[in-house]
Formats: sequence, C-alpha cells, structure tokens
Amino acid sequence: MIYSMTGYGKSVLQLPTKKITIELKSLNSKSLDLNARMPSIYREKELSIRKLLADKLVRGKVDFSIYVEATAEDTSTQINTPVVKQYMAQLKQVVDGNEIELLKMAVKFPDALNTVREEIDENEWETIAAEINTAVADLNSYRLNEGKVLEQDFINRVNSIDSILEQVIAMDPERVEGVRERLHKGVLELKEKYDENRFEQELVYYIEKFDITEEKVRLKNHLNYFIESINSEESNGKKLGFISQEMGREINTIGSKSNFAPMQQLVVQMKDELEKIKEQLLNVL
Repeated sequence: MIYSMTGYGKSVLQLPTKKITIELKSLNSKSLDLNARMPSIYREKELSIRKLLADKLVRGKVDFSIYVEATAEDTSTQINTPVVKQYMAQLKQVVDGNEIELLKMAVKFPDALNTVREEIDENEWETIAAEINTAVADLNSYRLNEGKVLEQDFINRVNSIDSILEQVIAMDPERVEGVRERLHKGVLELKEKYDENRFEQELVYYIEKFDITEEKVRLKNHLNYFIESINSEESNGKKLGFISQEMGREINTIGSKSNFAPMQQLVVQMKDELEKIKEQLLNVL
C-alpha cells in the first residue's frame, strides 16, 4: 500500500456567528514543508497544528489554511466616540458642513476606530481542532486513492521489466555463442597455428568476464522486493527509491557486459521503464 504526496482535504464548520473553512493542499517534497495561514486569533495554536500535521502527513509541501467568514453581527471593531467627536468639533472650526459629512471625514482619521483583540474560546477551538482532523483524514483519503493509481502503474512497469529480462535470459545463450563464433573467426583469419586447448581456456576466461548470470539473478530479486515493498502496510517512497537505484545498477551492468546489439536494445527498454518508475517515485510518501 502506498500513498501519494499529492492531496487535497477540506472541512467546513458552521458556528453560531461565523463559518470556518479549513483547507489542506499537499504536493511532493523531500521533507515536510508546511505553510500555515490563519487569522491572528488562532496564531497561538499554530505550533500544536504544525505538530499534528507533521505526525499525520509525514512529508510533502503542505499548504494549511483557516478561513473565517462572519455570519452574524459579531465584530471586534468599535467606534472611538470621544475621539470622533473631537475630530468633528475641530472640523467645524475649519469648514462649514452638516453633521453627516463631518462624521464621514472624522471616522477616516487615526484612532477613530478601536479594534478589540479577541480572546480564543477554548470550547470553540476544540470544535475547530476536530474539524482540522477531519480535513487531514480527507487529504489522506485523497492521497490513498492517488497512491492506488501509482501502485498499479508501478506494478505494470515492474512486470514489463521482468518480461524484458526474460527475453534477455532467453537470448543469453545466443549471445555467448555469437561471442565464441566471432573469436573463432578472428583467430582463423590470422592463418596462424594455435593451441586448441589454450584457446578454449582463454575463451572461457573471456566469456566469464561478460557473464551476466549474477546481474540477472540480482535484478530479479530487486523486482520481487519492489513488489513486496509496495504491498507492505507502510508507504515508504524513499525505500522504493533505493530499490530502484539497485535495479538501475544491475540493468546498467547487463548493458555494459552484453556486447550484443539485440540484448542492448532490450536493456534500453528496461532503462526506459525504470526511468518512468523513478519519476513517479518522487511523488510517493
């Protein structure tokens, strides 16, 4: 089971005087990169929010937002009446105008409005915290669904590499025989006498240098281990990345040892499939 790092979660909470919307968006990242936006009243809870998100989301570039929309007459801004009256009295000494016009000018001056700092209501915050958990669960559900798509793609590509590897294994005897024939032909063209036994010994030594049996076995094991890791309970993109590196190492060695054009073409196909796996692994949690 794997999770994608791409996800979206949302939860909406309706309180008596306000509507609160919680949004979470995540993209791929090597570590947790969290950007939090919220009204100043909730800033004192930011550290606990970050800890919660780090525990439940693990990795990714995460945007967390709390939006508050007032739905009733509930404001923390109040008119500073004495100051406004003083401004109006001063304005009367400067210009002639009715009370409404003077009031419009007075409320634009400094300190005409007072903003009373709201104190967080702990009972209200408990309700909001529960909604944050709901949004996190929604995002993780999204990540799981995306992960299932990635998982199927990985399985298809690993099976493709395995199928190509079987073609390489079937072709290997032909490759070895081709090497043997080329060497025989080269020696015959020299038109010189040679020791058959010594030639066979050198031929065996030469062919052993280009033997790919170990690489084929190791690549097969890496392919099986990759599928086992996908099916494990834990989503571990880094582990899958390490396995893909080992797969690449064996494929490259097979290519460098093959010395046989048809086999090298198959190696190119395996490399292409593996490169697509590596690209997708960047988005696995």
